[in-house]
Amino acid sequence: MTTSNTKGTHPHGITELCEDGGRLYASALRSGRISRAEAATAPCLMDFALLHPDPDDAEWLRPVPPSAALAQRLNPIEREIQERRRLSLELAESFEPFMDISAQDPPITHAITVLEGSNRINAALDLATAECRTEVLTVQPGGDRGEDRLREGLERALVVVDRGVSMRTLYQHTVRHSQGTRAYAERLAEGKVEIRTLEELISRLIVFDRSVAFIPASDDDQVALELRHPGLVEYLITVFEQLWNRASPLLEELPYDPAPQGISGVQRSIAQLLVEGHVDDSIARRLGMNVRTCRAHVAKLSAVLGSTSRAQLGYLIAQSRILEEETD
Repeated sequence: MTTSNTKGTHPHGITELCEDGGRLYASALRSGRISRAEAATAPCLMDFALLHPDPDDAEWLRPVPPSAALAQRLNPIEREIQERRRLSLELAESFEPFMDISAQDPPITHAITVLEGSNRINAALDLATAECRTEVLTVQPGGDRGEDRLREGLERALVVVDRGVSMRTLYQHTVRHSQGTRAYAERLAEGKVEIRTLEELISRLIVFDRSVAFIPASDDDQVALELRHPGLVEYLITVFEQLWNRASPLLEELPYDPAPQGISGVQRSIAQLLVEGHVDDSIARRLGMNVRTCRAHVAKLSAVLGSTSRAQLGYLIAQSRILEEETD
C-alpha cells in the first residue's frame, strides 16, 4: 500500500489531508464534473477515490456520490469493530471458568512479590501511594538524583502530602551539595515532610503505612520486592528508625565535628571502609559520591598519614587511631 492510499483511508475527512479538497469536491458535486487540471491541485480527492474518469471526456472527472464514498470508508471500519467484538467475547468466554474459580476464595496477599521491569515496579508504587493514608518512610542512598528522578519523586510526594500523609526521607550527606535536592526539600517543607541526611545508608527502601515495603532486588533497579509480611516490614522500620535517630535535618547545618589530624568525617568513613577491604567503586557507591571524588579523599588520607601504597595505607589507618577517635 502506498503512502497516498494510506492517507486515503484516514477516517477524519479530506480537509485534514489537503486544503482545497473539500471545496473542490463540493464544486464537483454541484456541477457534476471537474477538470483534471483543477483536480490535480488536490490529489487527496483521487487518494480518497472521490473522483473517477468521465467516460465521455478524458479531460474531465466525475464525483463519486457522497453516500457511496461514505459507505466505502465505513465498511472496513465496521468490519473491524465486529471482529474486535467477536474477539472480546471469545476472550471473556475463555476466562469465565477461571473467574468462577477465583470467586470461590478471597484474594491472597503474598508476603513477598517479585516485581520485574520498571513499568511493573512503578505501577506497584503508584498503587501503594494511592492507598497510603498515614505515613511514608523512604531511604534514598546515593548522591544527586537528577532532575527527572527528583521531579518524579516530587509528584509522588505531593500526592500523599496533599492528603495529610506524613513523610520521612533519608538521604546521604552528599546531597547537601545538590541544589535540586535542596529545592525539592524546601518545596515540601511546608507539609508534614521531614528530610534528614547521614554519611552512609542501606539500599533504597520505601515503606507505606507500616504495612508494605519495597526494596531493590537487582543492581540495575529492574527488579524489586514488594514485602507485606508483618515481621519483615517491622524489621525494616526498626532499621529505618535507627538510621533516622543518627541523621541530621537536611536544611540545617551539620553539627561541628572536629577533624583529627586534618581528616574529615567523610575521610574517616572512607578509612573505615578501606580497612574493611572495600575497593574505590564500592566505597563511592556506599557513600553516595562518584569514584573520582572518592579517590581524591583516599589521596588526602595517604598524604596525611604518609602512605606510599594502598596496603601501607590500611596499616597506617589502624596505627593512627583515627577510627577510634571517631567513635569516642
